[in-house]
Amino acid sequence: MAQAHIPVLLKESVDYLVTKKDGVYFEGTLGFGGHTEEIINRLSKKGNVVSTDVDLNAFNYCKGRFKDEDRIKLYNFNFSLIDVIAKIESLEFFDGILADLGVSSFQLDNAAAGFSYSINSMLDLRLDKSLRKTAADLINYESEEKIANVIFEYGEEKNSRKIARQISEARKVKRIETTDELKKIIASVTNPTYLTKTLSRVFQALRIYVNDELGALKIFLQNSVPVLGKGGRLVVISYHSLEDRIVKDFFKYESLSCVCSPDSPICTCGKVKRLNIISKKPITPSDLEITNNKRARSAKLRVAERV
Repeated sequence: MAQAHIPVLLKESVDYLVTKKDGVYFEGTLGFGGHTEEIINRLSKKGNVVSTDVDLNAFNYCKGRFKDEDRIKLYNFNFSLIDVIAKIESLEFFDGILADLGVSSFQLDNAAAGFSYSINSMLDLRLDKSLRKTAADLINYESEEKIANVIFEYGEEKNSRKIARQISEARKVKRIETTDELKKIIASVTNPTYLTKTLSRVFQALRIYVNDELGALKIFLQNSVPVLGKGGRLVVISYHSLEDRIVKDFFKYESLSCVCSPDSPICTCGKVKRLNIISKKPITPSDLEITNNKRARSAKLRVAERV
């Protein structure tokens, strides 16, 4: 599993993150342990890493991978519960917080996971299998308008309404259950020249919606700052514009000491600056990294520091 996933921006992210060798660090998207291992390798014997992931395959794999490392604590929680994890660990603050928002190569390539349109499998797309609704539930039972809105909002697909209409017609004949069935429906109303990009956008949209990824990201960011120690770094790697915009806007807002109208003679908002932006522009992978790992090409790394 670990061999099927190459950590993105590994050196850059950990370089920014680790500022205290004796510190306690939070890794919000454990995956198969690539970033967690690099963090622990940078720490002294007094340092610790707390990592979490909703994916049970990743969690169980890393339990075995790190079974002899008592400086690593693992949780099978959503990373938005960082404040809860801090309380469980009796921690007031973390010395640094990292989140790599990408879906692992193992998940994308594993037929049983149902994330890829290139492999026929059940239309699931849940990272956390305890979630009640699958992608098939959305496709088969939600309104045509709802499906179109999901595809447009989370996939930024301009032909969302045409695709939703075709899905609505197809499900009248038979329940849509597999990735291949959905792929054929999309292909029937898409120019072959743009089919690969359209499929990527639609499957991305369904995955984001089913897992409420953007909602979880917003909660994670809000919950992170209060448990980040002074001088600690919040490091986030995103992979598409929706995620990156949320991170960028959050960092910008938290770096302001006033949000009053420019026309206001005095500050009345009570806003407190909580972060300094370290990366004025997003850090992106090198050409060499992209050559070695094509899935790194859209990655953007942003860093902010607790005031």
